[in-house]
Amino acid sequence: MIKGNSFKTLGPQAARLVTTLHERGRCFFRLEDVRAITELSAASARSFARKLVDRGVATRLKAGLFVLVPYELGRERQYMANPLLVAREILRGRKYYLSHGTAMEIHGLLTQPQLVVTISTPLVQRPVTALGVQFRFVRCQRQHLFGLTHHWVTKQERVCVSDLERTLLDGLKAPRLCGGVTEVAKGLWMRRGDIQVDRLVGYTKRLGVGAAAQRLGFLLETYELGTSRHRESLLRMVTRAYVRLDPVLPAGGKFLRRWRLQLNIPMEELRAAVQT
Repeated sequence: MIKGNSFKTLGPQAARLVTTLHERGRCFFRLEDVRAITELSAASARSFARKLVDRGVATRLKAGLFVLVPYELGRERQYMANPLLVAREILRGRKYYLSHGTAMEIHGLLTQPQLVVTISTPLVQRPVTALGVQFRFVRCQRQHLFGLTHHWVTKQERVCVSDLERTLLDGLKAPRLCGGVTEVAKGLWMRRGDIQVDRLVGYTKRLGVGAAAQRLGFLLETYELGTSRHRESLLRMVTRAYVRLDPVLPAGGKFLRRWRLQLNIPMEELRAAVQT
């Protein structure tokens, strides 16, 4: 038997499962893991997993995905685990990266904690809510899986996340997933000493989204970041159609011909945002 609180005392099969998972350095498991380790049938494995959850040995995060509840939590019956690792496990073995507001928080680009975990993937994936945490999936094309790096959540566990430059670019492409253009502008300014503008502009050209190029060029010019060469490169991507500087906000404000933008955020607000 593995010692613990009385209601979490493990029988032989549960002890075998928990011990095997610990030996493999894993706290997450699926029904197929239960079947492989315990040699139970599919129906028996489902029943066995339900009993583990009922006894507080494991928490069900979504259909077929579970996490062991650490013994040090005592009588606690539910355990979320780190949401970034849960996001990885939801898409285990499939292409993904943590993106937008979640990536901005990881890179220190935000001052407010994110309440939703955002994951980009080429797959069609429905939103998931686990113990009150929302996991939002954004569809992306496979050829757009670039500009990625790893973030170590613990000494043993890491996740895939967009790098600093790609995170800013995704924010300018889809500001609604990052709290708006003002938040992206703040992040751009906060990390201006670390940003490689060559890489940022190169990513923008590779992504090929005119609206993102227009917003980026305007912000680089407004905050006097990068060089004239960078801005000229982005100007070549400007489309004929005007786009709102921040698509989250209502239309309004003057039209800036150079970047084909409708400035629906006052310039005073953009300048003040980087002074706070």
